[in-house]
Amino acid sequence: MPYTGTAVTGEKHNMGEATRSYTLADIFNAAIAGHLAVAAWRLPHTEAVHLCLSLQEQLTVGQPDLEESPFGFLFCPFQTTVHQNIFIKADVYFEAATGKLTVAPDAPVTALEQFYSLLAQPTSAAWHVPAADKAPALQQTNAGYTSAVATAVAAMQAGQMEKVVLSRNTLAPLPDGFSAVDTFAQLQKAYPDAFVALVSVPEVGTWLCASPEILVSVDQEKVFRTTALAGTQPADANALAATAIWRQKEIEEQAMVERYILSCFKRLRLRDYSEVGPRTIIAGNLMHLRTDFKVDLRETDFPTLGSDMLALLHPTSAVCGLPKEPALAFILAHEGYDRSYYSGFLGPVSSAAGTHLYVNLRCMQLLTNQAILYAGAGITAESDPQKEWQETQHKMQTIWRVLMC
Repeated sequence: MPYTGTAVTGEKHNMGEATRSYTLADIFNAAIAGHLAVAAWRLPHTEAVHLCLSLQEQLTVGQPDLEESPFGFLFCPFQTTVHQNIFIKADVYFEAATGKLTVAPDAPVTALEQFYSLLAQPTSAAWHVPAADKAPALQQTNAGYTSAVATAVAAMQAGQMEKVVLSRNTLAPLPDGFSAVDTFAQLQKAYPDAFVALVSVPEVGTWLCASPEILVSVDQEKVFRTTALAGTQPADANALAATAIWRQKEIEEQAMVERYILSCFKRLRLRDYSEVGPRTIIAGNLMHLRTDFKVDLRETDFPTLGSDMLALLHPTSAVCGLPKEPALAFILAHEGYDRSYYSGFLGPVSSAAGTHLYVNLRCMQLLTNQAILYAGAGITAESDPQKEWQETQHKMQTIWRVLMC
């Protein structure tokens, strides 16, 4: 449930010390200086920018319980065998439009005083970088990636699985004067239809994303949503969703994701849902096929549907494959690097607008002077290895072109 905290405005904050009007950069930079976990986000089709930071020493959590969670921000990896689920409890919440800080009733007093002390001091722009032992291996080559795709195609033609999603990463230099907060603002302008987030966690690192894919959402009206998003083709400036032409490969790939969601509903014995799609959507420089699923929880007695579907869905067939077990085993054996938090999920939980978790796609991880860009492609028995490489190139352009602005 969202908390009702103490609003901090005007000339005095709730600790009784002098304050001033703050910006998103002020709050973010103070959090970094204080070695605190912080997340900023903007939901699709909205303009409101939110930020929360945790004053807790413990950030890791097990399988999320969305219905019982306090207000905060989840940041979860592709797999929890190497990396852990992070929960950034909203001890301090900031609304960019009003400049208002709200403090949770149970926020640690000493840590809060230290944070306000940092806010009163000049702080330079920075971000958390991953610990040395958590820095990912880098840069799959064209030859390495296409070889893995060819191996996957052979495995599917032999009947070992139906689909597998193979990803890769690459390095890009950060431009002079790079600002994580400014790039977050640029992503908001460039991708108004996407979920945009900036997450920075001590020892874990800093990520920026502009994701088009809902994993699990339960809004303030108690409406549950999830999506099947798959199939990709480039979209030029004049592209129209209504006139898009799809190959059989993309149509089948998207249908597999749909069937997986429906199989999860069946496992939960859920029958009352609506399904719209597939339809073409345009997300930045790409087009995808998307099907939307919706459940009205006021009419369907299923209060834990959000948590139950999250446990079943992640990792989805859109980022892993089908069947899930052999696809995941193939990824771990052939992808050649640690995805870390790429293709995991992230988003606000128990906020005033509800719980909204998105797949961490179209993202980059910040190092000290470089960014790691990530992208993947759904591989089926009909895949062409070189075309799949090109698809990952197109997907990386989504985040790369904002980085180069």
